[in-house]
Amino acid sequence: MTKHRIFSISVASVYPHYIAKAEKKGRTKAEVDDIFRWLTGYSQQQLEGELAQGTNFEDFFAQAPQLNPARSLITGVVCGIRVENIEEPLMRELRYLDKLIDELARGKKMEKILRG
Repeated sequence: MTKHRIFSISVASVYPHYIAKAEKKGRTKAEVDDIFRWLTGYSQQQLEGELAQGTNFEDFFAQAPQLNPARSLITGVVCGIRVENIEEPLMRELRYLDKLIDELARGKKMEKILRG
C-alpha cells in the first residue's frame, strides 16, 4: 500500500480496530478517545463528527485544532521503524497515534501515555 493510499483511508475505518486492540487488553474506548483528543486537540464532539463524516487521515491531522506539542516526546518503534526518525510529517503523526495505542494496549498508565 502506498503512502498516499494509507492517508486516504478514513479514520473511522481504523478506529474500531484501535478500540478492539485496547479492549482486548482490558482498556476502554474512553481511553482511546482520550489519546485521540490529547494528540489532536479535537473535542469529543469534534472527534465524533470527524468519524461520522469519514474524514481521511490526511485531513484529520491537517484540520486538527491543536496538535499537542508534547507529541515530540513520543519515541520508540512501530512496525519496525523508530517513530522519532520518520521524516514524512503525516506518516510521523499517524505513527505517533499507533504508538500511543500500542502503549495503552501494553498496560501503560494514561499519565505516562499522555506524557504527563
